[in-house]
Amino acid sequence: MAINRDYLGRAYELPEPYEVTRVKIREFADAISDPNPLYRDPAHAKEAGYTDVIAPPTFPIILSMEGAGQAIADPELALDFSRVVHGDQRFRYSRPLQAGDVVTCRTTITDIKSLAGNEMLTLESEIATTAGEHVVTSVTMLVVRGDAPSGT
Repeated sequence: MAINRDYLGRAYELPEPYEVTRVKIREFADAISDPNPLYRDPAHAKEAGYTDVIAPPTFPIILSMEGAGQAIADPELALDFSRVVHGDQRFRYSRPLQAGDVVTCRTTITDIKSLAGNEMLTLESEIATTAGEHVVTSVTMLVVRGDAPSGT
């Protein structure tokens, strides 16, 4: 079944703002085994010019995956998750996320296309402070594998 192209442009939002904390940043840094002191030591981060510890560059995946999850769970999108593989992930930063940021995330389906028997779904998650300052855009591309040709 093809992805519902009527969903192009559809947006999903976090139900409430997300508070970036030192603990969440440290836990994420631990999970990816990154000892960078910018993620752990407020004094080190301040010496580097930040107001507090900063989040690792891939931290926004926490927020963008929630929006992507809302899209994937929408039965009318007609995305067969059992056939999905992660195709690409990019981040476009205005600045790093920092402890103390309170952010919103709006995830929009920006592209749906077919290529070589597969379907591609691109989602862009705009992450901004509650004051409206853009922080980062996360771009996720999911590949929905097509059926294998007969006899293979």
